[in-house]
Amino acid sequence: MWIGWIEFDLLLGDVHSLKEKRAIVRPLVADLRRTLTVAAAETDSLDLHRRAGVGVSVVAADSRHVIEMLDAAENLVAGRPEFDLLSAHRGLVSSHDE
Repeated sequence: MWIGWIEFDLLLGDVHSLKEKRAIVRPLVADLRRTLTVAAAETDSLDLHRRAGVGVSVVAADSRHVIEMLDAAENLVAGRPEFDLLSAHRGLVSSHDE
């Protein structure tokens, strides 16, 4: 079994409240879940209204599939015009790693 994750650091555009932030981040998380069938959540910068951290995780039998899904998630996030993708950090481990 392979487990992969990617964490996105996002800079939101003209956002002045946490309510406006939620209006951008929630649809992104829902789109990741629906489109790619991955686990996704807002994971960082919860109290800042212009920054957001979003995490995505994938579990599969094949490492290539995990990498493809993480690539697809990064492309989806990078293609959104309502924020800037500042960074993306990945991890990939096997359940057989010790």
